[in-house]
Amino acid sequence: MYGEKIVAKNKPHRKHLSSGDDLITTYEEIRAGFVALALEKNRRATPFVEQARSLKAAASQVKTPADLLNIESIQPALLTASGVSDKAMNYLLPQDRIEAIQGLIAKYLEPAGPAFVEELVFRFLLTRGDTLGGSMRNIGGVMGERKLTRATLANLALAGIPYQWLHSDSKEWIIGKNDDADIELYLTALSWSYKGRGRTMIYNRRVPFIGKNIDLCLLNCTPQNLNNAFTTPSRYIALGELKGGIDPAGADEHWKTARTSLARIRKAFSDNKLSPYIFFVGAAIENSMAEEIWHQLEDRTLSNAANLTNADQVASLCGWLCSL
Repeated sequence: MYGEKIVAKNKPHRKHLSSGDDLITTYEEIRAGFVALALEKNRRATPFVEQARSLKAAASQVKTPADLLNIESIQPALLTASGVSDKAMNYLLPQDRIEAIQGLIAKYLEPAGPAFVEELVFRFLLTRGDTLGGSMRNIGGVMGERKLTRATLANLALAGIPYQWLHSDSKEWIIGKNDDADIELYLTALSWSYKGRGRTMIYNRRVPFIGKNIDLCLLNCTPQNLNNAFTTPSRYIALGELKGGIDPAGADEHWKTARTSLARIRKAFSDNKLSPYIFFVGAAIENSMAEEIWHQLEDRTLSNAANLTNADQVASLCGWLCSL
């Protein structure tokens, strides 16, 4: 029993891993991951579909495409149908916007004849599809953060530890509640107290003395002194890389990127004569990658690791983070 406690303390990955094989993503998990991505894409597409329905209803009130210019409420939607992105709209002068819409009407809506409303809706959705595609590029990472957040919240709740969380929109710290459903959709940082010491976990922040964004940092601080802690190397307890992409074809490349980032982290802290805990969490982990991660865990190059698709591994790793 005593020996098991020593192993758990020095090699926390042994709580949920017995070999590198345990890290490999199974076919079933890959399939489930792709389904989850598809469902998330549909969820994110819902507002655009509803906008298209509203646009169709408004546009159906006019008899000719040129009359669309008289409906002030749909002018932004007409610009979108013209192929103008939300970002590009900020750079256009009023006259530029009118010219873009007139071009849409002359080249595409008027030639469509009586079907001009359907043509308008199709072109609106075409541009919105590009917007959706852009937002989906890092969706694996975002969904990974949500999984880690929910598992961390579960560990804190089971231990009866109060917490606060930082809202992505309001930028305000909010006191956590037992019924905090879906807060992982808006949470960018989480803070709690462990044995009387403040702990703050934050996602995707640029660490000044490393010069790069780090996927996840756990610091010895409260929300009130978080900004100061960011610039103080000794405040960092653990740092990790999270790769949420599920496509096996990109697994090796993701690991190479993460490995480089983790090496950069180690060097930055070594230069300050510090050695915080370093961990890795990935969704798509192939055989050779799993073997390399296992070796790094065993020689303590890595402090911990987990496969994001395995709920038990994620729960164990998050429990470890909560106990640091």
